[in-house]
Amino acid sequence: MRGFEGRLFEEFSPGYYGLCTVGGMLSAGTTHLAVTPLDVLKVNMQVNPVKYNRIGSGFSTLWKEQGPSSLWRGWSGKLFGYGVQGGCKFGLYEYFKKLYSDVLKDHNRSVIFFLSSASAQVFADVALCPFEAVKVRVQTQPMFAKGLIDGFPKLYSTEGISGFYKGLLPLWGRNLPFSMIMFTTFEHSVDLIYKNIIQRRREDCSRAQQLGVTCLAAYSAGAVGTIVSNPADNIVSSLYNKKADSIMQAVKNIGIGNLFTRSLPVRIALVGPVVTMQWFFYDSIKVLSGLPTSGGLSKKQLEDAKLSS
Repeated sequence: MRGFEGRLFEEFSPGYYGLCTVGGMLSAGTTHLAVTPLDVLKVNMQVNPVKYNRIGSGFSTLWKEQGPSSLWRGWSGKLFGYGVQGGCKFGLYEYFKKLYSDVLKDHNRSVIFFLSSASAQVFADVALCPFEAVKVRVQTQPMFAKGLIDGFPKLYSTEGISGFYKGLLPLWGRNLPFSMIMFTTFEHSVDLIYKNIIQRRREDCSRAQQLGVTCLAAYSAGAVGTIVSNPADNIVSSLYNKKADSIMQAVKNIGIGNLFTRSLPVRIALVGPVVTMQWFFYDSIKVLSGLPTSGGLSKKQLEDAKLSS
């Protein structure tokens, strides 16, 4: 039964956080699944940059040598792994943002966004790491396994439980900066669009306009976050494919300059649309449940801002 003002759940209730978690799972899992071919190419470009040095020729090489099905290798890891991660990331971000907003009332909003996204991402990556370990091997080692069902037991039998979490530190190194920059950029972009472009409050805009703002802010956030996280993403792929035994060795093998540039174009092409669609699906679920879209100043924040000005 819908609650007050036609809402399925009230904001900041247990049901609200559950809805955000389910919304994050559905939005992240489906969008990551959709871009699996780009992810397969990205990982192979990172592991074998000589052979897969451009997007067009890389796709052609994979198609000719391994067949069209190779472009969808690791799809189960994308769907379920990033679904679990997305649920933790979005659901816990909403929880921590409310928690830190109550505790750190006099702090800058950016500090709250950074802390909330970082806290959520720590748990999200612990959940993702086993799926990512299998996915990367499936995508770059055709003889390793077909997917999660045979990949999980094979990895456990050869490397033990540590094999699933070998890349946790660089995964945090990739995803923590990305998440912190992405969420903060998204929040501020939403504010900027409403204040300076639309020049209306979110509550005064239609649902379509609100979702349009979500998409614009999300694409900006994804592009900025991708640039920041690219070095760690290259290190993760190197470690999982045994191109290096440690983070320092991976950095030495890849080179400082290549850490920032290798696979960056394909990552921007991959991450920008993914982040945009994630936020679009996530906020669509919110809107359909009678809730406002994400980001932007709430009515209370706007009233407080007027009183302080």
